[in-house]
Amino acid sequence: MAAPNRPPLLDEDYEPPLDPAEASRIYFLPNLMTAGNLFCGFVAVIMCIQANYAMRGSAAITPEASALFTKAVWLIFGAMAFDALDGRLARMGGKESFFGAEFDSLADVVSFGLAPALMVFFLILSPTQGYPHFREIGWLLGFIYLLCAAIRLARFNVITHPLLQRPGTRSNKDFVGLPVPAAAGTVAALVLFLLNLAKHERELQRWALALPVLMLLIAFLMVSRVRYPSGKQIDFQTKTKLTTLILYVVAGAAVVVYKEFGMLACSLGYIFYGLGRHLRRKPRPAGTPDSNPPM
Repeated sequence: MAAPNRPPLLDEDYEPPLDPAEASRIYFLPNLMTAGNLFCGFVAVIMCIQANYAMRGSAAITPEASALFTKAVWLIFGAMAFDALDGRLARMGGKESFFGAEFDSLADVVSFGLAPALMVFFLILSPTQGYPHFREIGWLLGFIYLLCAAIRLARFNVITHPLLQRPGTRSNKDFVGLPVPAAAGTVAALVLFLLNLAKHERELQRWALALPVLMLLIAFLMVSRVRYPSGKQIDFQTKTKLTTLILYVVAGAAVVVYKEFGMLACSLGYIFYGLGRHLRRKPRPAGTPDSNPPM
């Protein structure tokens, strides 16, 4: 007669590789920035819902709805600023923790996942109202964006987990897939672009077929293996080429001068830069390990 299954005996001398108290420690300044990120995302969600109610019964974007959507956009940009500050403060002070990483991802789901998804559903797909099929699947496109953003954040936490890092390897600071803040920034810039067209009474119907495709492309790139450059390694000691410096200056000038058009051009430029670099990249032979793994 076979012996009944018994739970494995625990080793009393076993010590976990990480200290739970240290891993869950809450550092004030980095997590305060993350809380600011979450606050901006939450208020942006409220603004999107209020803007949708302001457009009820109207075939066009009302001035009240336009103002609310604009506030939501700037709140997303504010969340992007807080998101950049929390990680930089943690790295500068050597105060990175697993709690901070998980808290940051949960805040990002709201600020860069849910809020842009509502913009996709309420406003970006509004030019497709003349196409019944697009109107019926608008909620699905918004959910696909949110789903891909959540998967992208979960994958990032797994890839960057210290227990999964090979000893002796150094990250090349590239992102695997389009970063969620960059995707949200593109959606926000697109909203400003559409609001500008509506403000000047320009026809939005011409964008009806392109916008759903662009939203699906952004969602796909978030969960893809396409590498995108990261600015985390940039500090006061960073050196660069003259052409790179000029490119950054031109991009900044385009945003200042052309505003909505410049923001959208820079966002799309970043997206297609990574995609183009991926298509030009020579594939490594099968079985060759990556000695410089991405983030």
